Amino acid sequence: MNTMQNLITSLLPQKWAEAIEAESRAWMMQCSCGNEISVWDASGIRYKAAGNPRRLHRCLACGERTMHRLYKGEQP
Repeated sequence: MNTMQNLITSLLPQKWAEAIEAESRAWMMQCSCGNEISVWDASGIRYKAAGNPRRLHRCLACGERTMHRLYKGEQP
Protein backbone atom coordinates (compact mmCIF):
# COMPACT_ATOMS: atom_id res chain seq x y z
CA MET A 1 0.00 0.00 0.00
CA ASN A 2 1.24 3.46 -0.80
CA THR A 3 0.93 6.54 1.41
CA MET A 4 -2.40 7.69 -0.03
CA GLN A 5 -3.97 4.24 0.38
CA ASN A 6 -2.72 4.07 3.98
CA LEU A 7 -4.11 7.53 4.71
CA ILE A 8 -7.52 6.74 3.21
CA THR A 9 -7.86 3.40 4.98
CA SER A 10 -6.77 4.80 8.35
CA LEU A 11 -8.96 7.94 8.35
CA LEU A 12 -12.21 6.59 6.95
CA PRO A 13 -14.56 4.19 8.71
CA GLN A 14 -13.62 0.56 8.08
CA LYS A 15 -16.69 -0.17 5.89
CA TRP A 16 -15.88 2.77 3.61
CA ALA A 17 -12.21 1.81 3.38
CA GLU A 18 -13.15 -1.77 2.50
CA ALA A 19 -15.59 -0.53 -0.17
CA ILE A 20 -12.93 1.73 -1.70
CA GLU A 21 -10.39 -1.09 -1.76
CA ALA A 22 -12.88 -3.58 -3.23
CA GLU A 23 -13.93 -1.24 -6.02
CA SER A 24 -10.33 -0.25 -6.77
CA ARG A 25 -9.46 -3.95 -7.06
CA ALA A 26 -12.37 -4.39 -9.53
CA TRP A 27 -10.90 -1.73 -11.85
CA MET A 28 -8.20 -3.16 -14.10
CA MET A 29 -5.37 -1.50 -16.03
CA GLN A 30 -4.40 -3.18 -19.31
CA CYS A 31 -1.17 -2.59 -21.23
CA SER A 32 -0.96 -2.92 -25.00
CA CYS A 33 1.18 -6.05 -24.41
CA GLY A 34 -1.84 -7.68 -22.75
CA ASN A 35 -0.65 -7.56 -19.12
CA GLU A 36 -3.30 -6.56 -16.58
CA ILE A 37 -3.12 -5.33 -13.00
CA SER A 38 -5.78 -3.96 -10.66
CA VAL A 39 -5.75 -0.24 -9.93
CA TRP A 40 -5.31 -1.00 -6.21
CA ASP A 41 -2.28 -3.22 -6.87
CA ALA A 42 -0.81 -0.43 -9.02
CA SER A 43 -1.00 1.84 -5.91
CA GLY A 44 -4.08 3.68 -7.14
CA ILE A 45 -7.60 4.41 -5.98
CA ARG A 46 -10.63 4.44 -8.24
CA TYR A 47 -13.97 4.73 -6.42
CA LYS A 48 -17.43 5.60 -7.74
CA ALA A 49 -15.88 6.27 -11.13
CA ALA A 50 -17.31 5.87 -14.61
CA GLY A 51 -15.95 5.58 -18.12
CA ASN A 52 -12.95 3.78 -19.52
CA PRO A 53 -10.08 6.28 -19.51
CA ARG A 54 -6.42 5.71 -20.31
CA ARG A 55 -3.58 6.43 -17.90
CA LEU A 56 0.16 6.62 -18.46
CA HIS A 57 1.79 3.82 -16.47
CA ARG A 58 4.90 1.63 -16.61
CA CYS A 59 4.02 -1.99 -17.37
CA LEU A 60 5.50 -4.53 -14.98
CA ALA A 61 5.63 -7.21 -17.70
CA CYS A 62 7.20 -5.41 -20.68
CA GLY A 63 8.77 -2.46 -18.83
CA GLU A 64 7.38 0.08 -21.32
CA ARG A 65 5.70 3.30 -20.20
CA THR A 66 2.46 3.27 -22.19
CA MET A 67 -1.15 4.38 -22.00
CA HIS A 68 -3.01 1.69 -20.08
CA ARG A 69 -6.72 1.16 -20.66
CA LEU A 70 -8.81 1.19 -17.48
CA TYR A 71 -11.98 -0.87 -17.29
CA LYS A 72 -14.18 -2.32 -14.60
CA GLY A 73 -14.84 -6.02 -14.29
CA GLU A 74 -14.45 -8.69 -16.94
CA GLN A 75 -14.28 -6.99 -20.33
CA PRO A 76 -12.32 -8.20 -23.36
